[in-house]
Amino acid sequence: LVFTNFVDFDMLYGHRRDVEGYAAALENFDTRLLEFEARLRPGDLALITADHGCDPTHPGTDHTREHVPVLFFGPGIVGRELGRRDSFADMGQTIARHLGLEPLAHGTDCLS
Repeated sequence: LVFTNFVDFDMLYGHRRDVEGYAAALENFDTRLLEFEARLRPGDLALITADHGCDPTHPGTDHTREHVPVLFFGPGIVGRELGRRDSFADMGQTIARHLGLEPLAHGTDCLS
């Protein structure tokens, strides 16, 4: 299980309202996704999301309120619309099920 926080998207571009830097960072990240996906092994599950919105075109430096994307992928994961999720606990429940753990007290498995 690996957790990574890409802080530059947030601190260097989002909160600093650097639209060009934000766009360039997203484009660079997008070009690497296929390479990342190709390295996943059977049984691996990747989850990409954000803990909050941070629209670089919004005035001020606080978090913004838009919905954040949720992307699950890996070998054997069939692409589909996940719909609007009510809680980040859904991601935890999905990971717990994938790891073969007992169901958690909160959340709904996004992939079942």
